[in-house]
Amino acid sequence: RSALMSEFIQELEFRRATESDVDEMADAHRDSILQLGSEYYVPAIVNEWAGVVNPGLYVDAMGRGEVFFIATGTVAGHPMVLGFSSDYVISGTTHGTSAYVRPVAARRRVGSRLLALAESFGSSRGATAVQIEASLGAVEFYKCHGFVETARGDVALPSGFQMPCVFMRKELR
Repeated sequence: RSALMSEFIQELEFRRATESDVDEMADAHRDSILQLGSEYYVPAIVNEWAGVVNPGLYVDAMGRGEVFFIATGTVAGHPMVLGFSSDYVISGTTHGTSAYVRPVAARRRVGSRLLALAESFGSSRGATAVQIEASLGAVEFYKCHGFVETARGDVALPSGFQMPCVFMRKELR
C-alpha cells in the first residue's frame, strides 16, 4: 500500500469534476488500480488495466454526457485528487456508475461519499437503478452500499486480456 496510507487528509472537499481535473483524475485512477487492484489481479492484468487510463477517457466520457465527481484533499502537504465517481445513462432509467479512490483514501468513507453523489445525481436525472462492472476488489464495497450481484464474467481489455469482474445492480427507488 501507499506510504501515505497513514497520513491525515486535510481540506477534504467534494465537487463536480471539470475538464481541468482530468489529469489528476487519471493519476488517482492509476494509483487505485496499481495499488488496490494488485491485491486481486495478476500483474499483467493490472498493468494493462492501468495502461489504458489517460485523461482523454474522461474528456470523451464527459462529451457523451457522463458526469464525474471528485474528492480533493491535501496529504503530507500535497494537494491531490483522492478519488472520483461517475454517473452515465446506460438505457432509459438504468444508469451506470463507478467509484475509485487512491489507497490513502481507502476505508475513510471517501468512496462512499463519492458514490452517494453519483447516485443522487443519477436519481435527479431519472435513474431508478444503477449498474456496475465491479472489479474483484470492489465487490464488498458495492455490496455494503446496496448493490447485489447479478452475474460474474469478464471485461475485455484492449490487449485482449480478460479481466474477471462482478456485474452488480442497485435499485434506487
